[in-house]
Amino acid sequence: MKTFKVLSALLSYPAQGLIDAAPDFLAILDAEKVVPSACRGALDLLIEEIAVGELYDLQERYGLLFDRSKTLALHLFEHVHGESRDRGQAMVDLKAMYEKADLFIAANELPDYVPLFLEFLSTRPLAESRELLGQTAHIFAALAERLERRQSKYKAVFDALVAVAAAAPSREIVDELLKGIDPDPMDLEALDAAWEEEEVRFGPGSQGQGACGHESLIAKLRHARRAVDRAPRPQ
Repeated sequence: MKTFKVLSALLSYPAQGLIDAAPDFLAILDAEKVVPSACRGALDLLIEEIAVGELYDLQERYGLLFDRSKTLALHLFEHVHGESRDRGQAMVDLKAMYEKADLFIAANELPDYVPLFLEFLSTRPLAESRELLGQTAHIFAALAERLERRQSKYKAVFDALVAVAAAAPSREIVDELLKGIDPDPMDLEALDAAWEEEEVRFGPGSQGQGACGHESLIAKLRHARRAVDRAPRPQ
Protein backbone atom coordinates (compact mmCIF):
# COMPACT_ATOMS: atom_id res chain seq x y z
CA MET A 1 0.00 0.00 0.00
CA LYS A 2 1.70 3.16 -1.21
CA THR A 3 -0.82 5.11 0.87
CA PHE A 4 1.17 4.32 4.01
CA LYS A 5 4.36 5.46 2.27
CA VAL A 6 2.64 8.78 1.55
CA LEU A 7 1.57 9.20 5.18
CA SER A 8 5.06 8.22 6.31
CA ALA A 9 6.61 10.85 4.04
CA LEU A 10 4.25 13.54 5.29
CA LEU A 11 5.41 12.90 8.87
CA SER A 12 9.10 12.90 7.95
CA TYR A 13 11.39 15.91 8.34
CA PRO A 14 10.82 18.09 5.27
CA ALA A 15 13.48 17.93 2.57
CA GLN A 16 13.48 19.13 -1.00
CA GLY A 17 12.66 15.62 -2.14
CA LEU A 18 9.43 15.73 -0.14
CA ILE A 19 8.40 19.01 -1.78
CA ASP A 20 9.17 17.60 -5.23
CA ALA A 21 7.24 14.37 -4.60
CA ALA A 22 4.20 15.95 -2.91
CA PRO A 23 2.23 16.57 -6.15
CA ASP A 24 2.28 12.80 -6.81
CA PHE A 25 0.77 11.99 -3.41
CA LEU A 26 -2.73 13.02 -4.40
CA ALA A 27 -2.74 10.62 -7.35
CA ILE A 28 -1.62 7.72 -5.12
CA LEU A 29 -4.36 8.40 -2.58
CA ASP A 30 -6.92 8.70 -5.37
CA ALA A 31 -5.86 5.41 -6.92
CA GLU A 32 -5.75 3.28 -3.76
CA LYS A 33 -8.74 4.83 -1.97
CA VAL A 34 -7.52 3.57 1.42
CA VAL A 35 -8.07 6.91 3.17
CA PRO A 36 -11.82 7.63 3.53
CA SER A 37 -13.12 10.53 1.49
CA ALA A 38 -14.17 12.34 4.68
CA CYS A 39 -10.49 12.69 5.59
CA ARG A 40 -9.22 13.67 2.18
CA GLY A 41 -10.05 17.38 2.23
CA ALA A 42 -7.80 18.21 5.18
CA LEU A 43 -5.12 15.78 4.04
CA ASP A 44 -5.08 17.26 0.54
CA LEU A 45 -4.63 20.74 2.00
CA LEU A 46 -1.54 19.60 3.91
CA ILE A 47 -0.10 17.96 0.80
CA GLU A 48 -0.75 21.04 -1.31
CA GLU A 49 0.81 23.28 1.35
CA ILE A 50 3.96 21.16 1.36
CA ALA A 51 4.09 21.07 -2.45
CA VAL A 52 4.26 24.87 -2.69
CA GLY A 53 6.04 25.52 0.61
CA GLU A 54 9.43 27.10 1.20
CA LEU A 55 11.80 24.49 2.58
CA TYR A 56 13.09 26.51 5.55
CA ASP A 57 9.57 27.46 6.64
CA LEU A 58 8.39 23.85 6.44
CA GLN A 59 11.38 22.65 8.44
CA GLU A 60 10.91 25.33 11.09
CA ARG A 61 7.23 24.46 11.54
CA TYR A 62 7.99 20.75 11.71
CA GLY A 63 10.73 21.27 14.28
CA LEU A 64 8.52 23.41 16.53
CA LEU A 65 5.89 20.69 16.53
CA PHE A 66 7.59 17.33 16.58
CA ASP A 67 11.18 17.98 17.66
CA ARG A 68 10.51 20.56 20.33
CA SER A 69 7.30 19.24 21.89
CA LYS A 70 7.64 16.03 23.87
CA THR A 71 3.88 15.60 23.86
CA LEU A 72 4.01 15.44 20.05
CA ALA A 73 7.00 13.12 19.84
CA LEU A 74 6.81 10.85 16.80
CA HIS A 75 7.80 7.78 18.80
CA LEU A 76 4.96 5.46 19.75
CA PHE A 77 6.35 4.21 23.05
CA GLU A 78 7.29 7.69 24.27
CA HIS A 79 3.60 8.21 24.91
CA VAL A 80 3.00 4.98 26.80
CA HIS A 81 6.28 4.11 28.49
CA GLY A 82 8.21 7.39 28.73
CA GLU A 83 11.73 6.63 29.96
CA SER A 84 10.84 3.43 31.84
CA ARG A 85 12.69 0.21 31.06
CA ASP A 86 9.45 -1.20 29.62
CA ARG A 87 10.13 0.95 26.59
CA GLY A 88 13.34 -0.94 25.86
CA GLN A 89 11.58 -4.31 25.78
CA ALA A 90 8.80 -2.83 23.64
CA MET A 91 11.46 -1.64 21.16
CA VAL A 92 12.97 -5.12 21.03
CA ASP A 93 9.56 -6.67 20.36
CA LEU A 94 8.73 -4.18 17.62
CA LYS A 95 12.13 -4.62 15.94
CA ALA A 96 11.63 -8.39 16.04
CA MET A 97 8.24 -7.98 14.36
CA TYR A 98 9.88 -5.98 11.56
CA GLU A 99 12.63 -8.53 11.09
CA LYS A 100 10.17 -11.44 11.05
CA ALA A 101 8.64 -9.69 8.03
CA ASP A 102 12.12 -9.29 6.49
CA LEU A 103 12.27 -5.57 7.16
CA PHE A 104 15.62 -4.54 8.64
CA ILE A 105 16.24 -1.02 9.93
CA ALA A 106 19.10 0.56 7.99
CA ALA A 107 18.55 4.15 9.09
CA ASN A 108 19.71 5.47 12.45
CA GLU A 109 16.20 5.51 13.88
CA LEU A 110 14.30 3.82 16.70
CA PRO A 111 11.80 1.08 15.77
CA ASP A 112 8.84 3.02 17.18
CA TYR A 113 9.43 6.09 15.00
CA VAL A 114 6.02 6.65 13.40
CA PRO A 115 7.23 7.20 9.79
CA LEU A 116 9.23 3.94 10.08
CA PHE A 117 6.21 2.11 11.48
CA LEU A 118 4.14 3.35 8.53
CA GLU A 119 6.85 2.19 6.11
CA PHE A 120 6.49 -1.25 7.67
CA LEU A 121 2.71 -1.13 7.21
CA SER A 122 3.22 -0.36 3.52
CA THR A 123 4.83 -3.80 3.12
CA ARG A 124 1.98 -5.72 4.76
CA PRO A 125 -1.45 -6.80 3.49
CA LEU A 126 -4.04 -4.10 4.06
CA ALA A 127 -6.04 -6.15 6.59
CA GLU A 128 -2.92 -6.69 8.72
CA SER A 129 -1.98 -3.01 8.49
CA ARG A 130 -5.47 -1.96 9.59
CA GLU A 131 -5.27 -4.34 12.55
CA LEU A 132 -1.93 -2.92 13.68
CA LEU A 133 -3.28 0.60 13.28
CA GLY A 134 -6.19 -0.40 15.49
CA GLN A 135 -3.71 -1.32 18.21
CA THR A 136 -2.05 2.11 18.02
CA ALA A 137 -5.08 4.26 17.15
CA HIS A 138 -5.32 5.59 20.72
CA ILE A 139 -1.89 7.21 20.38
CA PHE A 140 -2.73 8.69 16.99
CA ALA A 141 -6.05 10.04 18.24
CA ALA A 142 -4.31 11.75 21.16
CA LEU A 143 -1.72 13.28 18.82
CA ALA A 144 -4.51 14.52 16.54
CA GLU A 145 -6.18 16.29 19.46
CA ARG A 146 -2.94 17.95 20.52
CA LEU A 147 -2.34 19.12 16.96
CA GLU A 148 -5.88 20.46 16.77
CA ARG A 149 -5.12 22.66 19.80
CA ARG A 150 -2.22 24.08 17.81
CA GLN A 151 -4.38 24.49 14.69
CA SER A 152 -1.88 22.38 12.76
CA LYS A 153 -2.67 20.83 9.40
CA TYR A 154 -0.60 17.80 10.41
CA LYS A 155 -3.66 16.70 12.35
CA ALA A 156 -5.03 15.40 9.05
CA VAL A 157 -2.42 12.62 8.89
CA PHE A 158 -3.36 11.22 12.29
CA ASP A 159 -7.08 11.57 11.57
CA ALA A 160 -6.50 9.50 8.42
CA LEU A 161 -4.63 6.81 10.35
CA VAL A 162 -7.42 6.56 12.92
CA ALA A 163 -10.01 6.35 10.14
CA VAL A 164 -8.14 3.54 8.37
CA ALA A 165 -7.62 1.54 11.58
CA ALA A 166 -9.64 -1.63 12.04
CA ALA A 167 -10.70 -0.63 15.57
CA ALA A 168 -11.78 2.76 16.86
CA PRO A 169 -9.76 4.24 19.74
CA SER A 170 -11.21 4.06 23.23
CA ARG A 171 -12.12 7.50 24.57
CA GLU A 172 -10.99 6.40 28.02
CA ILE A 173 -7.52 5.49 26.78
CA VAL A 174 -7.19 8.67 24.72
CA ASP A 175 -8.10 10.76 27.78
CA GLU A 176 -5.45 8.92 29.80
CA LEU A 177 -2.83 9.64 27.15
CA LEU A 178 -3.82 13.32 27.09
CA LYS A 179 -3.26 13.77 30.82
CA GLY A 180 -0.45 16.03 31.87
CA ILE A 181 0.91 19.37 30.76
CA ASP A 182 1.14 20.12 27.05
CA PRO A 183 3.58 23.07 26.98
CA ASP A 184 3.70 25.81 24.38
CA PRO A 185 6.70 25.07 22.07
CA MET A 186 7.78 28.71 22.51
CA ASP A 187 7.87 28.40 26.33
CA LEU A 188 11.47 27.24 26.75
CA GLU A 189 11.29 26.77 30.52
CA ALA A 190 8.19 24.61 30.25
CA LEU A 191 9.80 22.58 27.47
CA ASP A 192 12.91 22.00 29.56
CA ALA A 193 10.75 20.72 32.39
CA ALA A 194 8.82 18.44 30.05
CA TRP A 195 12.00 16.97 28.59
CA GLU A 196 13.57 16.33 31.98
CA GLU A 197 14.34 12.64 32.11
CA GLU A 198 12.14 10.46 34.25
CA GLU A 199 13.77 8.28 36.88
CA VAL A 200 14.18 4.69 35.73
CA ARG A 201 13.39 2.37 38.62
CA PHE A 202 14.39 -1.22 39.08
CA GLY A 203 13.49 -3.91 41.56
CA PRO A 204 10.18 -5.34 42.80
CA GLY A 205 7.16 -3.41 41.59
CA SER A 206 9.26 -1.10 39.45
CA GLN A 207 7.38 -1.85 36.25
CA GLY A 208 3.96 -1.16 37.72
CA GLN A 209 1.31 -1.05 35.07
CA GLY A 210 3.95 -1.29 32.39
CA ALA A 211 4.54 -4.99 33.11
CA CYS A 212 2.62 -6.74 30.41
CA GLY A 213 2.94 -9.41 27.76
CA HIS A 214 4.23 -9.16 24.21
CA GLU A 215 1.24 -10.47 22.26
CA SER A 216 0.43 -7.11 20.62
CA LEU A 217 1.41 -3.45 20.51
CA ILE A 218 -1.69 -2.47 22.47
CA ALA A 219 -0.41 -4.60 25.35
CA LYS A 220 2.30 -1.98 25.77
CA LEU A 221 -0.17 0.70 26.80
CA ARG A 222 0.92 1.35 30.36
CA HIS A 223 -2.24 2.95 31.67
CA ALA A 224 -4.85 1.35 29.50
CA ARG A 225 -5.00 -2.40 29.79
CA ARG A 226 -8.25 -2.62 31.74
CA ALA A 227 -9.83 0.03 29.53
CA VAL A 228 -8.96 -1.99 26.43
CA ASP A 229 -10.62 -5.06 27.91
CA ARG A 230 -13.78 -3.07 28.71
CA ALA A 231 -13.95 -1.14 25.47
CA PRO A 232 -16.75 -2.26 23.11
CA ARG A 233 -15.50 -4.02 20.01
CA PRO A 234 -16.67 -2.88 16.58
CA GLN A 235 -19.11 -5.27 14.95
